[in-house]
Amino acid sequence: MKQNRLLGGALVLALTQFGASLAGLVRDRILAQTFPGLGVVDVYIAAFRPSDLLFQIFIMAGFSTVLVPLLARYKAHEKQHEMWNLLQSVITIGFLLFGFLALVSALLLPYFAHYLTNFTGQALSLYISFARLALLINALFVFGNAFGQYLITIQRYWIYGLTPIIYTGGTIFGTIFLTPLIGPFGPIYGTLLGALVYVLLRFITFVRSCPTTYNTYTLIHPDLRKMGILMLPRMAALGALQFQLLFFDKLASGLGGGSVTVNSYARNFQAVIVGIIGVALAQSAYSALSQKAAKGEWEAFRMYLKKGSVAVIILGILGAIGLSLTTPIAAWLVHLSHVLPIFGIVLMVYAISIPFESLNHLLLRSYYALHRTGTPAIFTVCNGFVAILISWFFLPVLGVFSLPLGFTAGQIVQTIGLGIMLPRILKQGTPTFK
Repeated sequence: MKQNRLLGGALVLALTQFGASLAGLVRDRILAQTFPGLGVVDVYIAAFRPSDLLFQIFIMAGFSTVLVPLLARYKAHEKQHEMWNLLQSVITIGFLLFGFLALVSALLLPYFAHYLTNFTGQALSLYISFARLALLINALFVFGNAFGQYLITIQRYWIYGLTPIIYTGGTIFGTIFLTPLIGPFGPIYGTLLGALVYVLLRFITFVRSCPTTYNTYTLIHPDLRKMGILMLPRMAALGALQFQLLFFDKLASGLGGGSVTVNSYARNFQAVIVGIIGVALAQSAYSALSQKAAKGEWEAFRMYLKKGSVAVIILGILGAIGLSLTTPIAAWLVHLSHVLPIFGIVLMVYAISIPFESLNHLLLRSYYALHRTGTPAIFTVCNGFVAILISWFFLPVLGVFSLPLGFTAGQIVQTIGLGIMLPRILKQGTPTFK
């Protein structure tokens, strides 16, 4: 694969990631304006954590770490039929698994919701209702993300990048037009509508991109066993990260109204820069790294990794500085100027983590391209453990400021660990995948 195509893909993903981030900021501002007390916004944000925890552990652990390299292996050897067989098998098993977990969780939520958050009374009831709808939304994402991994493999970046913008547009639509009709449920039903459109557009693109119509159906593909083994470490890693987010929201929900929103909105701004820099470049390089590993072209693999790392570090530092200097604008954009002193400090601490988290995205996908999931899982769990420990320890003294401090410390620990181990793995010699 030529370098200009890699850079072109990174540019497309960066542009669409910026569009998705901009849409997210518009969504955040409209939510804060529509519910100025921020209580409903706190509940809306926190309600997605249980569903996201299940989805990341049982679905994205396989999709984000194993599926693209396996699809890329078939693509590298021009086995389009096998790509289709694997994809439809993964979608079927993934939906059945998550559907069962979602159903059980929805039924049991009233009995354990109070362990997940510090909300009480009406806020807790709203949290349970929102969380149940979030489970349905993530069930749809089983399909959407599977199709998305296929689009990444065949380098159809535009539709992959535009669909998250449309998804966020659903929340904006619901907040503006449905809230006057159904009250606090407006944003969550709008989000559900956005998820439906998200999946539909990716499915249409997937169907059109298939050069041949395949009539065979494979429920249990032979690669599922390999996926299951390789995704086990990533399940632990994603579980740690999602538990970290859930724990952050639980701590923030006990600090007073608006604390969940302030922390989440500041993290969203940090994620804008990470998405444009780290995620876009890592996603663009992922298929290329996977195919080079599949063919045993290790010099090209190292070249992509080295150039990508230098670009991520430089741009990440510049992004962190830029975000720190624009905190008043950021607060105004999301309608939080009235809490600028608090929001500004939280945002600046999160900004420090930008170059580290951005580099982590590229390093993680380099490991996954090599079918190495154990080492990155260990350091991702360390990331979550450090973040939770520091946040909990400093919470009585620093309050909400302890959350970005813990998050940043965790990212630094992960970057150091991944950066030290990857060169050693490459020097040891890597297998040629067949």
